[in-house]
Amino acid sequence: MTVSQISAELNITPQAVYHHIKKLQTAEMVEVSREERIGHLIESYYRTTAEAFICSVGNASSNPEFAREQMKNVLKALQKLGFTLKYDEDKVSQLVGLQRALQECCGAQKFDDALSELNDVDFVTKQTVLEYAELLSSSNKEFNEQQEIRKKFKDLLVSLINKEH
Repeated sequence: MTVSQISAELNITPQAVYHHIKKLQTAEMVEVSREERIGHLIESYYRTTAEAFICSVGNASSNPEFAREQMKNVLKALQKLGFTLKYDEDKVSQLVGLQRALQECCGAQKFDDALSELNDVDFVTKQTVLEYAELLSSSNKEFNEQQEIRKKFKDLLVSLINKEH
């Protein structure tokens, strides 16, 4: 969209939109997708640089409401992939509880600061590094505990498959 289009959509001044667009460009969150000459003016069209952005202030995963909404979004996405799932708020809460138990199980948080310092690797690589660091630093007891929680999570997820379809 152009600044004018965004301005009309959000009902704010073009100057305010332009100010925010410049900040988003600096943060590499939007980019110019094309430019058109209209008379003596050049109209720039902007687009996001990603399909979605995940923004959080503080530890979003500690917010139970956010975690439940995120889990519902994941379950809806699984349905779009063709899984016929039947679930309610209780099942969503159980999944969130198991997910939290997995996160707390083996102390992944102890690597958060060090991972944030790895500026020369991309997000996917950081996730793999975190996974391997957790494996290397967990005891056999912690590893077995994590596997048990994963099995409970999988069993609960499989139980959501609606067999009537």
